[in-house]
Amino acid sequence: MKLEIISKNYKASDHLKSVIEGKVEKFSRYFDDDAKMKIALKQIGKEKYGMEVTIFFAGNNIVRSEVISDNMYNNIDLALPKIEGQIRKYRTKLGKKIKQSAIDEIPAPEKQEVPADKIVRTKTFSLHKMTVEEAIAEMDLVDHTFFVFLNGETGMVNVVYRRADGGCGLLDLVY
Repeated sequence: MKLEIISKNYKASDHLKSVIEGKVEKFSRYFDDDAKMKIALKQIGKEKYGMEVTIFFAGNNIVRSEVISDNMYNNIDLALPKIEGQIRKYRTKLGKKIKQSAIDEIPAPEKQEVPADKIVRTKTFSLHKMTVEEAIAEMDLVDHTFFVFLNGETGMVNVVYRRADGGCGLLDLVY
């Protein structure tokens, strides 16, 4: 597995990088050599630090975790188990996309004030045909509150989202 560590508004020490490299080494048992792990480290305000861990594997598949705490070393201990938990939770779905031997071995952010009417980031992604259940699983894997997908049954663009009561909702677009 390839590892990329990126720092934004934060200077990562060599010791921190070596600790991260040591802890992420175990994830190579879950994924093939062509998988890529991207870790973004950032400082938020004066005393908060964020870590975003994203693993790209088997084409367009992603597992993602984001944590914020008052210490970057704590973030390591929060984010990596979260990713491993997602792998464990979705091992049936991911089973054909991660190493088979790995399956046998597996036994709240601070908000920044942003003007509501200003776009601060634009993302582009490709839509994939899938069922509603697969879209909900993907939404959980990338740790987002919504997921846009191409419904394989209807051929239409749909959105699944996490409701405040913990359930999921489906937006069926008409265009």
